[in-house]
Amino acid sequence: MADSTTRDAHPWTIFLVFLRLGLTSFGGPVAHLGYFHAEFVARRRWLSEHAYADLVALCQFLPGPASSQVGMALGLSRGGYLGALAAWAGFTLPSAALLVLFALGISHFGQALAPGVLHGLKVVAVAVVAQAVWNMARSLCADARRAGIMVAAACAASLLPYAWTQVGILAAAGVAGRLWLPSSGPAAHQALPMPVGRRAGGAWLLLFAALLAGLPLAAAMFPSHALALVDAFYRAGSLVFGGGHVVLPLLQAEVVPPGWVDNDVFLAGYGAAQAVPGPLFTFAAFLGASLRGEPSGWLGGMLCLAAIFLPSFLLVAGALPFWDSLRRGPGARSVLAGVNAAVVGLLAAALYQPVWTSAILQPADFALALLALVALTIWKLPPWLVVAGCAVLAAWPA
Repeated sequence: MADSTTRDAHPWTIFLVFLRLGLTSFGGPVAHLGYFHAEFVARRRWLSEHAYADLVALCQFLPGPASSQVGMALGLSRGGYLGALAAWAGFTLPSAALLVLFALGISHFGQALAPGVLHGLKVVAVAVVAQAVWNMARSLCADARRAGIMVAAACAASLLPYAWTQVGILAAAGVAGRLWLPSSGPAAHQALPMPVGRRAGGAWLLLFAALLAGLPLAAAMFPSHALALVDAFYRAGSLVFGGGHVVLPLLQAEVVPPGWVDNDVFLAGYGAAQAVPGPLFTFAAFLGASLRGEPSGWLGGMLCLAAIFLPSFLLVAGALPFWDSLRRGPGARSVLAGVNAAVVGLLAAALYQPVWTSAILQPADFALALLALVALTIWKLPPWLVVAGCAVLAAWPA
């Protein structure tokens, strides 16, 4: 067991694990959390069910792409700063590279896939998310009160689909947990290994705030297209709650009115971003590669990609040392029990909208999703094989 842990801790191993996920994780941030759960909780046992739920809850509270932040945190806990970078690179670079290539003129990219393949990838996301919801609900909503918080959170998220809703739901669930759920004894789950101390965490949080306040001033004082780009994309990654789709209107307001990117090009890139695996925030790479003037191409794509993800790294590295200490107190555990139940509710709401509603359009889709769920939960087939199988079956001529 120790040898396995040592191998897992090597940045190259972490990169390869996340690279496979970055190549096969279709379906958006909720599906990504399901893939992470299957890989790191069920298969590799890097952390327990409760520790994973705590981590998801923290990343839901933070602005930015929650699934990417969960990946960074897992890499950070296993391999330090290099592990976090390896996890981010493996999960992010495949889709970023595809989108840069698309921006550089490979317009046949979307046509290279047979009709139905993309729809099959949406269908398999239904099974992945359903499996994650079921497994987490059994562990985190095992009594009537926690199940009630889960249902209330799911209903609120479904009826109030706004960017700030999930933050309010998690906050309300924390209050409900503190008031209604009994304080437990010592924590029943493993502490997430964290090589970052509180002093370093505080420094990362200060750097995050300094860049958020200082980049607009620097861009105004020292006119530079590259600096203006970093400012715009850093702000987008710092201030958006709710995941990738929520950032799109903000990015459009940043790059289209100044004439950096044509609106038609923006919309074409948005369509391509739905066809690639990994986080939707890699849309920034497409925009950077499509810019008028310099930097553009690969340099512009990588600059904008780094700028939009930098806040996530700073927030994760800064918040995790304090989060791990906070969750040990009896009162904090009651709060986290309520928040964890709400996380399951949020996943359940997302399972319906947008995962189910965008994928299950006819009886054949339901049958394929059910087959994928059985393959994952009963036959225990690896997720990548189920993803590939669903894509092939969906593309098969009727």
